[in-house]
Amino acid sequence: MSIEIKTATLEPVRNTFAHIERRFGDKPATRYQEATYDVASATNFHYRPLWQPDKLLQDASRTQLVMADWYAFRDPRQFYYGTYVQARAKMQEVAESNYAFFEKRNLARLLSDEQNAALIRFLVPLRHVEHTANLNNMYGTGLGMGTALTQAMLYDGMDRLGIAQYLSRIGLILDGNSGEALAQAKQHWMDDAVWQGMRALCEELMVTEDWFELLLAQDIVVDTLVYELVYKQWDAQLADNGAQDVAMLTEFMQDWWKDNQRWGDSVLKTAAAESADNTALMEQWISNWRGKAAEALAPLASEMLGEQALESAMAVLDKRLNKAGLFK
Repeated sequence: MSIEIKTATLEPVRNTFAHIERRFGDKPATRYQEATYDVASATNFHYRPLWQPDKLLQDASRTQLVMADWYAFRDPRQFYYGTYVQARAKMQEVAESNYAFFEKRNLARLLSDEQNAALIRFLVPLRHVEHTANLNNMYGTGLGMGTALTQAMLYDGMDRLGIAQYLSRIGLILDGNSGEALAQAKQHWMDDAVWQGMRALCEELMVTEDWFELLLAQDIVVDTLVYELVYKQWDAQLADNGAQDVAMLTEFMQDWWKDNQRWGDSVLKTAAAESADNTALMEQWISNWRGKAAEALAPLASEMLGEQALESAMAVLDKRLNKAGLFK
């Protein structure tokens, strides 16, 4: 007896959803495309917001920036919920391993009293800055236009909450889980002169109404300067002075920053390339917040690293902006 095996090819009736087809043609779409494009409702709302009746729920006039298509903001990382969770799970696995190793070997005992005090004064209070960044990105998520941009801000906001928790955990490691370091760090945040400029800046950021201006101020200007000063320059100084083990505790922040810059640079380039008016508006916003951030960070940078540190960080910010087509 012989057995004959036949195969049949079934052609799909449709390759993708109609709205994806209108954008990319009649071909199979990626998961990122299907989870991102034209997801946000744009018509047929039942009511206007009772707290802001002059606006629609999704209203482009909530920012002065003008885009012909808000879905022009493509995330180069192709993050939708699934890929985002997978990427962060891998990063968290490495971070947890680092923290476990640091605690198991009790590497905190190798830090001098001066280094321990410096970490509590300069590093742990950053958890308040990260909480601010969380709130600011969630604000943009709620009022922003186009899922391509708002979902990236949502992921950014959740990342910042996680970083704040890691910074709190560093404080607990330094004080043997007593919570004393967190209390001291909060006292520094509230009363230490080097932090008052940043505290005032965070408060001003949280009452900024234009969500795209806030995105530039927080995720481009402030973050570039803070991460350059703390996680690059100060990290190198700690390593040079025998506290290199601390890098195990901040590796998540450094890896996250490299990843997040790809998205931030994409946002800058896309918005600036849209029109000359957008470029001029963005340069106006960035110039304003650049000056405010520099003034706020000056005491901290000087006390932590010396007089030239902030100037070096500003140069890094300016180079990033120039590369995106701004201030040329």
